[in-house]
Amino acid sequence: MTTAVRAETGARLRLRPGVFLATDRDRLILFRRRPWYRSESFGAPSAAKRAVLTRLTEEPAPAADLEALETGFVAALRAGGWLVTTVHWAGRDLYSLQPVDSGAGPAATGPAETLSRFAVLRREGDQMVAESPLARARLVIHDPAVTAVVADLARADAPWAPALLEDLARVGLAGPRAQDDDPALRLWNPPDLWLHGRSRLGNGGYAGAGFGRTGWAAPFVEPAAEPDGDGPVVQLDRPDLAALARDDRPLAAVLEDRRSIRVYDHDHPITIRQLGELLYRCAAERRRGPDRIGRPYPAGGGMYELELYPVVRHVDGLAPGMYHYRPHTHQLGLVRGPGPQVDRLLQGARWSSMAPAEPQVLIVLAARFGRLSSMYEQLAYSLILKHVGVLYQTLYLVATAMGLAPCGLGAGDASAFTDATGLDYPAESSVGEFMLGSRPATDGEK
Repeated sequence: MTTAVRAETGARLRLRPGVFLATDRDRLILFRRRPWYRSESFGAPSAAKRAVLTRLTEEPAPAADLEALETGFVAALRAGGWLVTTVHWAGRDLYSLQPVDSGAGPAATGPAETLSRFAVLRREGDQMVAESPLARARLVIHDPAVTAVVADLARADAPWAPALLEDLARVGLAGPRAQDDDPALRLWNPPDLWLHGRSRLGNGGYAGAGFGRTGWAAPFVEPAAEPDGDGPVVQLDRPDLAALARDDRPLAAVLEDRRSIRVYDHDHPITIRQLGELLYRCAAERRRGPDRIGRPYPAGGGMYELELYPVVRHVDGLAPGMYHYRPHTHQLGLVRGPGPQVDRLLQGARWSSMAPAEPQVLIVLAARFGRLSSMYEQLAYSLILKHVGVLYQTLYLVATAMGLAPCGLGAGDASAFTDATGLDYPAESSVGEFMLGSRPATDGEK
């Protein structure tokens, strides 16, 4: 793009929200607290640097005016991700570039021939936003004409389009078609890379975007609906924890013996007493406070968003069907009796695990998303997946100590869970499945 065209496309600069200034005799320092703490020193204070900062804090200022005051300082602010750039043409704002982080995304490696396959174009309020977990900045679109260029880079015939294409390439939202051949990137699918970027410090967050325990939605989140309805309730026996602490197998022996077992002793199925003991040892509430719950496994913030739904096929002393475990009373509430919806869950588990038969019990782990996302915002879903892993390990170890056959699954049918429970999919849905049964004398598994 020629210098003349870039000059016709005006740009105004402002400090990104949440930035503070500190100075001493020798250094000028900018810092921010959210979405994570960061500071950067810009050398000795000077009248020119102070003039630039004064202009930036008053209102968005023309880039040319600021660079006339102190070109090097403005360039350093840009490189450090401290400035928001708004590009305008003929008196109207076109788009803004909001920095993500100074170290995020690749440097420009070629022209904007195609949009990054990791880029997402979505609505935020009344504006469209283009983002990528690999980009150095997010693009906030103020003029609908920009959306057409972003969605189809071949339609770059507007006079301001060269400036946009240059910015898209510079921040990593677009690039040459050869970028799709990058060996490291070919191994990622877009949702996974997005989740990775948004659940780690240093990438994906913008000031005020809500990283960590913010409690942003707690005042207006409604409790998730209980699926139990008016079905029968089964009171489970509570194990003697003192006796277990004294007589249970040593942890080292349990860890060495732990493995996934997909075959069962169908002549001697798991009993309701064994199922009750496992549920109590793994998930029963030990204490409850005004904003925290205590269960045997650790969970971020003590929120405990995971709910357990035992799907019973063959348990001695318990009728088949789908139940909801009530951790505060140590009870099972019948959600649905035997039928196609319950069979679909059991058959899906068999298919997913390649087991020779359906499990005697399938414990479906469901998340009440609002319980955690109302507090942790962007971090919530990655925390849920961590909690699923923690609970898997707890179920594995307790089942192994009890001499049962456990097997955690890597995938399950979330729509089958929704059909069986009638719950609202965005409010509560399945996030894990765990097969369980009686352990045969020879399991044949390793």
